[in-house]
Amino acid sequence: MTVRIQVLGAMRAWHDDQPVELGPPGRRAVLGLLVLAGGQVVTLSALADAIWGDTHPASAVNVLQTHVKHLRRLLEPGRPPHSRSELLPYAGEGYRLCLPTDQVDLLRFRRLVRFATEREAVAPLVEALALWQGPPFADLPLLAQHPRTTVVLREHRTALTRYAGAMLAAGAADQAIVALEEAIAADPLDEAGQALLVRAYRAAGRRAQGFAAFHSARRRLVDELGVDPGPELTAAYTELLDDSPPGLDAAPTTTAVVHRAVPAELPADVPGFTGRAGELDELDRLSDHAGSSSTVVVLTISGTAGVGKTALATRWAYRARDRFPDGQLYVDLRGYDPEQPVAPADALARFLRSLGLPGEQVPTDVGERAARYRSMLDGRRVLVLLDNAASVDQVRPLLPGSSAGSVVLVTSRDSLPGLVVRHGARRLGLDVLAPDDALALLRLLLGDAVVSAAPEAAGALVTHCAGLPLALRIAAELVHRRAPTALATVADELADHRRRLDLLSDAADSHSDIGAVFSWSYRDLPPDAARAFRLLGTHPGPDFDVFAVAALSGVDETTARASLDLLGRSHLAQRRGQHRYGMHDLLRAYARELAVRDGVADLPRRLLDLYLHTAATAIDVLYPAERHRRPQVPAPPGPLPTLPDAAAAIAWLDAERANLVATAVHAAAHRQPWYTVPLTVILLRYLESGGHYADAVTLHDHALRASQDDGNRRDEAQLRTNLGVVQLQQSRYTEAVAELTRAIELAHEVGDTVVEARALGNLGHVYQWQGRYPEAAARLTEAVELCRRNGDQASEARGLGNLGQVRLRQQRYVDAARDFRESIAVCRQIGDVIGEAYALVSLGHVDSGLGRHQQAGDHHQRALAIFRSTTESAGEAYALDGLALVDLSRGEHQRAVDRLWAALALFQRIGERAGEACVSNSLGEAAAATGRFAEARMRHMSALRLAEEIGSRYEQTRARAGLARVGLTRPDGRPGPVEVPAASPPQAGRPAVR
Repeated sequence: MTVRIQVLGAMRAWHDDQPVELGPPGRRAVLGLLVLAGGQVVTLSALADAIWGDTHPASAVNVLQTHVKHLRRLLEPGRPPHSRSELLPYAGEGYRLCLPTDQVDLLRFRRLVRFATEREAVAPLVEALALWQGPPFADLPLLAQHPRTTVVLREHRTALTRYAGAMLAAGAADQAIVALEEAIAADPLDEAGQALLVRAYRAAGRRAQGFAAFHSARRRLVDELGVDPGPELTAAYTELLDDSPPGLDAAPTTTAVVHRAVPAELPADVPGFTGRAGELDELDRLSDHAGSSSTVVVLTISGTAGVGKTALATRWAYRARDRFPDGQLYVDLRGYDPEQPVAPADALARFLRSLGLPGEQVPTDVGERAARYRSMLDGRRVLVLLDNAASVDQVRPLLPGSSAGSVVLVTSRDSLPGLVVRHGARRLGLDVLAPDDALALLRLLLGDAVVSAAPEAAGALVTHCAGLPLALRIAAELVHRRAPTALATVADELADHRRRLDLLSDAADSHSDIGAVFSWSYRDLPPDAARAFRLLGTHPGPDFDVFAVAALSGVDETTARASLDLLGRSHLAQRRGQHRYGMHDLLRAYARELAVRDGVADLPRRLLDLYLHTAATAIDVLYPAERHRRPQVPAPPGPLPTLPDAAAAIAWLDAERANLVATAVHAAAHRQPWYTVPLTVILLRYLESGGHYADAVTLHDHALRASQDDGNRRDEAQLRTNLGVVQLQQSRYTEAVAELTRAIELAHEVGDTVVEARALGNLGHVYQWQGRYPEAAARLTEAVELCRRNGDQASEARGLGNLGQVRLRQQRYVDAARDFRESIAVCRQIGDVIGEAYALVSLGHVDSGLGRHQQAGDHHQRALAIFRSTTESAGEAYALDGLALVDLSRGEHQRAVDRLWAALALFQRIGERAGEACVSNSLGEAAAATGRFAEARMRHMSALRLAEEIGSRYEQTRARAGLARVGLTRPDGRPGPVEVPAASPPQAGRPAVR
């Protein structure tokens, strides 16, 4: 008879089609616990803890043994007396349930979901969800709240969400909505699910329900957690607003992508993955306690270079990712790269941004970053894949804290014993492929016919490649390139050349002698591709494109593309996305060694010239009015990327940002300030406008050291001015004042009045945010006069705009309007559309202060149109905030709130904390206007805390006035309602002189 067990819904059991009466709750609970264990042993003590908690009866063991005895009789009625139970055997101080997957609905559900994930198929998901008859153990309260039952519920919600996503992608929005409504009903605080539901309503044309779903989720988050919706849910709402009627203009139509709150960063799975079934099962076993442990499970995969650690880790991660509904983080630590290993601080910054923390809010101290990282992962189930780690010190800061259910998977050539001793890591040592698996991989790569035609040569090739997957792939590609019949010839050649080159050999480890395989593959390359391969070993960045290859090699684009394609086909370079490639660390080390042998000891200048010129071109496209302030870089010989518009310029900068930082750091280390300093100056506007503050600080730190080593005080003054701007945009006003004051001193010493004027203007802008209005006006007036003497109209226009903001905050509306109009006139003369738009926003606030709401709305609308045609997300957000305040004055409250949520999404994306404080205050005023005083108090309190943290005196005053208006405090400190004057309108505070 076939035994079947159901736990998804009411607990049931059958012999074939005949129901089995399982008996009292205690007996059913024992069986349910064994089902939840998925075939693993459950000890008697664990069973007792689950059933009785801390108050075990003295007879607990006897009772449990009796339950098991009855279950055996019920489920194995034909078993001879005293014979060993095959279905419920005793093992390892406990029992386990041994049933095929298809005979237990929970196990079948999990297998189908895993299969659907691996194959990216929908049908298995449909079948899995059909098994769901209700919450697990619906009729057994004893297990309904068990931690492992909670995990099953989460898996069901994940499956529903994945199915809904597939339906939405297929255009079946109504089916997606049904699944999502079920998932949301089970977990109303799931922001990712709520975001998908809003998108599904939008796709189905049910916009009203989409708005209702968002506002309901927002109220629940505010009421129950005291937090605002995160970036993902806010982004879905912004997309919904994009469908608004043309007259509404409630949300930006060019909103950039918001950081995902649930990261999915696993690298591409390895095609043709073969073997390792035992290792995959062992990883399943080692990670088994992740669902019930209160601590993070740490797993390590160690083995020699090229043995397939990354491939195994990636394959297992895809197989297990359903267990981690809160995301999967990945970083290649490049631990064995002698020049560019990833520092823990940089990896933490990357993870924090992936988890939704705006770049500006990433702490500078590595300890603070690690603490924030642990806090953001607390209570979440995530998989963290740390690839190519060199040491425990590189890994330890990246370990989550008490994130129960999470797994950290580390790959390394080292066994990392420190992780075992201090963190209880579980180790898997990875050996080379077994001969049969290696031969199976070769069959997959070459085809059965080729291997079967020359079995001895195939066996020899497997032996020569030492069972290393990377070497086998390279060898197979060589056979393909020559001819299918070349297998025997290639095997003979490899045997002959195998000991000629020991570049990467380790005398203590015969498995690492794959330098010969590399050399053999390299020797088969034509001269152009071979030279490109050698020179790519000098590239310090993580990846490269055809233009980088052309610059390194000094060849045309066609030749470079042919070489790059050949390196990719030969597995001497790996594709990292569309039109981009990278190199395995072994290959990079080998290529670098070949370059040194060839007399190339450093990065060719041709590549630095390419990056410097193209970066300058991109910034000129984005910010043409400031071209005169940046270094002018001549075009180098050779092919160059085409950047016809702002979108192309941004795309190139985003793709190459890591390379630009890496080459600048490399150049600074090799005493090449001619590259590091101008590149840093050129990239400032892109980095600070995009919120890439960590990269900006890194570049400026190295450039400053380079300029100081070179004794160039003029460069130092300019760099300190720029660094002051970066600190200002992060609302670090004390640090900004220090940098700008020193910059003024240096510029004055060397007689550089252009830099001195910029530093003065930015210092005045900092004073304005600190509420030091007389000092701000004095510095800005001095800066404007100096700009006029220098003929620097761009800085003059920005200085006038900032001076007008000071006067606006002092409610000197006539003087402020004059400054803004002068700024607009200069901006139009020089074509500075971004400066013009900021001045228009400020002029709109003047009109609001004077009660001229129609004129104010016109100014904000014009500014919004300009910002949407550029990449200035902060300006777009400030214009939306200004329009929202105009809406409030007209009584259009919902429209105002819609604009404010769109503005908040933009500010959160770029990390503009001053803007967040501004919008929080505006949201408080909107809530108060409609009688939602509790929400208003929360918004103003949030704004007050943030304003106090960053030192924004104006937003502090505005928040306190808002709190007084909604009755939280009186000016004398006593509680109770009080009449206070309306706060003056906020101003767009961002356009520093720079």
